[in-house]
Amino acid sequence: MYFTLLVVVILTAIALVAVALGIARAISPRSYNAQKGEAYECGIPTRGRSWMQFKVGYYLFAILFLMFDVETVFLFPWAVVVQDLGVYGLFSILFFLVILVLGLAYAWKKGALEWK
Repeated sequence: MYFTLLVVVILTAIALVAVALGIARAISPRSYNAQKGEAYECGIPTRGRSWMQFKVGYYLFAILFLMFDVETVFLFPWAVVVQDLGVYGLFSILFFLVILVLGLAYAWKKGALEWK
């Protein structure tokens, strides 16, 4: 019974997405202009090549920032209910923080936090 329901829900979701994409394609305006294919940055036309590679270090730094930022957001709900959790809550958050610090130490050791 649950498998049948799951299959129906998945097929309905696929059908709804397909219908939405089809309607959007059918009613969307089309403009085939050569200027639409040009690179555009802040309203200023580009000079020279518009394609340039970025260092992977910038990407890694941003991902590490997001990772640690999101994980520190998880500390807020714990701080709200810390008295209700008792010793188990304390040890679970200490385990969480140890993993967080180990991840930071690993990133530091690999040099992901240094600008080169």
